[in-house]
Amino acid sequence: MNSVLSLPAKRPAAPGVFLALALTLAVGWVVVAIDGGQLFNQSTTVSLLHVAAGLGLVAVGQTLVILGGSLDLSVAYVISLSTLVAAETMAGRDAALLPAAGLVLAIAAGIGLVNGLLVTKLRINAFIATVGVGLLLKGYLDNGYDGPAGKTAPGLVQTLGYQRIGPVPVSFLLLLAVAAAAWFAVTRTRFGHHLVAVGGDPEVARLSGVRNDRVLVTAHVLCSLCAGIAGIYLASRLGSGAPRVGTEGLYDLESIAAVVLGGTALAGGRGGVAGTVGGVLLLASIDAIFNQLEVDAFFKQVIRGVVIIAAVAIYARRSLAKRTRRTA
Repeated sequence: MNSVLSLPAKRPAAPGVFLALALTLAVGWVVVAIDGGQLFNQSTTVSLLHVAAGLGLVAVGQTLVILGGSLDLSVAYVISLSTLVAAETMAGRDAALLPAAGLVLAIAAGIGLVNGLLVTKLRINAFIATVGVGLLLKGYLDNGYDGPAGKTAPGLVQTLGYQRIGPVPVSFLLLLAVAAAAWFAVTRTRFGHHLVAVGGDPEVARLSGVRNDRVLVTAHVLCSLCAGIAGIYLASRLGSGAPRVGTEGLYDLESIAAVVLGGTALAGGRGGVAGTVGGVLLLASIDAIFNQLEVDAFFKQVIRGVVIIAAVAIYARRSLAKRTRRTA
């Protein structure tokens, strides 16, 4: 059996994002307490986990395509479209919940398939291909909708949108389930081993018998499916479809930022889902702290940008140091 098939996927060292998360929460707790607030009360914790659930569902899918050396910038529009399809199909009826979810996932998978085929068969750069698909979806949304549409089923709103088990929202448990499934796929299945191999060196993977195109198409389909699930969740929170919720939430760039913060290399071939979850929690924690401190929105984005740049710089220096030691 060739080396690509027999070796497990590369596992990164424990991502430093979890240390950064712990430090952020500790410092944030002190700063918020000095300001006279409470960071770890129930309302703040629930809000933090809800934010993490929406972003995390998208970021898990983004991890898969980035591990394979690709990218998906259409996810924000897939989310917006998914909220509308879900809400309009449900039309406020619990009986239509499953058909609506099935239709959303089918449409999302189709968009992912188109993305994957553009990248693999037409050899279009993933950035260009997925931006192009995203703009097509944007055109449809802008032309067809001026504002919210449809009505989400009350049962979905009550359970996925707002129900909690203690302080933990059901939506965050859904994120953990999706992340666990993705982690298993990456670390314990042939698909995951092949995905990391394609991201690490596509030519070596091809010569080892890996069907590169099939692996990348599958990754893109899974990424869009995750965006579709995020759309269903956001529809449950909003109670209707929202044609601009994906772009206003910056889910495309935020999901990539979470993946990078989690230690996954943008070039592919190294990283993992666990680190991405840590990156999502870090971004959600920064949001929660700034909201408690009532920090200006512009300044908040500046700080987030600094954090992301610093994380990428640290990972890049570590990778350079490792390569230097190997060649020494």
